[in-house]
Amino acid sequence: MATEQQGKFEVDEAAIQRTVEGLKGRNVDAVVAENGVEARQILIDMIPDGAEVFKSTSETLDTIGYSDYIRETDRYKNLSLEISEEPDRERQRELRRLAGVAEYFVGSVHAIAETGEVLVASGSGSQLGAYVFDAKNVIWVAGVQKICPTLDDAMARIRGFSVERHHEWAVAQGRAAAPMGKLMIFENEQNVNRIKMVLIKESLGW
Repeated sequence: MATEQQGKFEVDEAAIQRTVEGLKGRNVDAVVAENGVEARQILIDMIPDGAEVFKSTSETLDTIGYSDYIRETDRYKNLSLEISEEPDRERQRELRRLAGVAEYFVGSVHAIAETGEVLVASGSGSQLGAYVFDAKNVIWVAGVQKICPTLDDAMARIRGFSVERHHEWAVAQGRAAAPMGKLMIFENEQNVNRIKMVLIKESLGW
């Protein structure tokens, strides 16, 4: 069983600041929230009324209450809700593909190196195209326990704790545990202001 201490390094204020600077050096605009409540409000304030939004599956977003917020609000064109309410499997798959080019794509990540690299593991890879290029704006939300000293440490976290924890989550959801299908290592963003990261000073998600 994956434990909270696996893949977790000591993260103090200095480590958080190094990570913020590392992210900014790679054109990721990073902000720090004291807790999930503050992070939720920061996220709400980042997205304007009327925007087209897709929310990726994320335990972190569930925990801070953003998943409930976006499901209940009428401020946005909610692409994730449209997909979940579509009864036709083929049409649902097509809507999911089109959601990759959303105006705002909100999700989380699995590991962040203090040097600014960001890692995301995925079974299907459905969110990776949006993160890498397709979405107009990307917002990542993550607890600071995902910060790792180096890229090698971040990779070890992914291949150890994150994969094992995902298997446990899938089984709890009544799904079959699936292998990691795709792995994204984000090095740099060419478009200034396209990607934002909200780091939360709490242990949230996995």
